[in-house]
Amino acid sequence: MPVKVIAFVSVRPGHDEEFLAAARTCLAASRAEAGVLRYDLWREGEGKRRFVFDELYVDDAAVRAHMASAHFEAFGSAARDLTLDRPSITVAQAVEVAG
Repeated sequence: MPVKVIAFVSVRPGHDEEFLAAARTCLAASRAEAGVLRYDLWREGEGKRRFVFDELYVDDAAVRAHMASAHFEAFGSAARDLTLDRPSITVAQAVEVAG
């Protein structure tokens, strides 16, 4: 069953470009993973202006594989000093709505 992951990340003031540089590398590698259907980065238009990772995987195993990947671990290490706090992460399963 497909799995949707949405992660909100607050970056320290003045560190957006450093964060984006690290994120670009992670996005490119993540999009090449076999179990990744979608992996995009957005930015809130108002309010906190957090960065928003919009991810879609074929199943839970693909999520686990992504989280264990070298590029994800490298991104986590690079982003740790650039963020205000831990990301806010929502994980959701698809809901069948067809009759």
